[in-house]
Amino acid sequence: MIVNMKDVASEEQIQHVIERVREAGYQAHVTRGTERTIIACVGSGGRRHEIEALQAAPGVDNCVPIAQPFKLVSRQTRPTGTVVKVGDVSIGAHKVVVIAGPCSVESREQMLATAHGVKASGATMLRGGAYKPRTSPYDFQGLGVEALEILRAAREETGLPVVTEVMGSEDVDLICEYADMLQVGARNMQNYNLLRRLARADKPILLKRGPSATIKEWLLAAEYLLSGGNTNVVLCERGIKTFETDLRNTIDLAAIALAKELSHLPVIADPSHGTGRRSLIGPVSRAAVALGADGLIIEVHPCPERALSDGAQSLDLDGFAEVMRGLGDPLRAVATPEAAPHKYAAGAAIPRVSLSSVRRLVQRENTVSGCEDMRP
Repeated sequence: MIVNMKDVASEEQIQHVIERVREAGYQAHVTRGTERTIIACVGSGGRRHEIEALQAAPGVDNCVPIAQPFKLVSRQTRPTGTVVKVGDVSIGAHKVVVIAGPCSVESREQMLATAHGVKASGATMLRGGAYKPRTSPYDFQGLGVEALEILRAAREETGLPVVTEVMGSEDVDLICEYADMLQVGARNMQNYNLLRRLARADKPILLKRGPSATIKEWLLAAEYLLSGGNTNVVLCERGIKTFETDLRNTIDLAAIALAKELSHLPVIADPSHGTGRRSLIGPVSRAAVALGADGLIIEVHPCPERALSDGAQSLDLDGFAEVMRGLGDPLRAVATPEAAPHKYAAGAAIPRVSLSSVRRLVQRENTVSGCEDMRP
């Protein structure tokens, strides 16, 4: 249930409702807007009838049920969008945030070259994998702590906030010492022990959608983070598995628009994993931004052919600069037929009707009326 307070409700009245919500067996999550305060009653096993009775409490406007199974993530709970701060970068504000960097941190030289290159082209955050979940145990698994130290050096040289993936609960404290934002990869979207641990972290979370997850499951995963106390969550659409074989994944552009409709959390797109094709990153990036995505996360490598992971879907520095230039291009004009002026449009001259024409019309009307009178 949601308790909507009146815009004139006093702080005393708000606190009274919060206390009553807790007495009824629910957690009270308070959102203070510019016009009114909203109190979300979250939990199971509470006494719903006591919440419904708050309709009569002083300062309460109404009590309404939350339509979705995710409560704190729902836009019902927070009608205005959330802005997540990562260092000096705001995700969910008016400007599109672009996060760029290699799939894996391979060396200090590779990471610093990428960091300076993407910053020069307009990226506002840096990505790089220190720990890599790979399908094969024989593939490159990341440099671990050495990579984290390289990422820290890249941030110090460029000033770009860093996001990197965390794979297990045991690594959270360590990665928090180095990174500005922690990423939950697609494989770990439903790793609930990890989500519960990250809910207690003091870092923003980038939550990728699982390759087989529905939008509801994705948002419920985010609910774990918010219900545990971490409200700084950014959603990332990175493609889903379909019957298509020419793409690594199928990026679900409609999911971006729907997630923003259902939730107040910022949503960004990953066109690199979403397609697996370097040539499609530019068009898909523009499409995602046109749909309202709050940002993009793009894989960039100084020499993709030498990349230890995901080289086929990584842009080189020149390719990334071209994609960034393309994001500023306006959408194509929509073809419409030239509007021909209506012959009786406002201001057009109305043709004159002769008196003889009027007489013929009257005579014809009289003739028809006479015939109808002669019917038996």
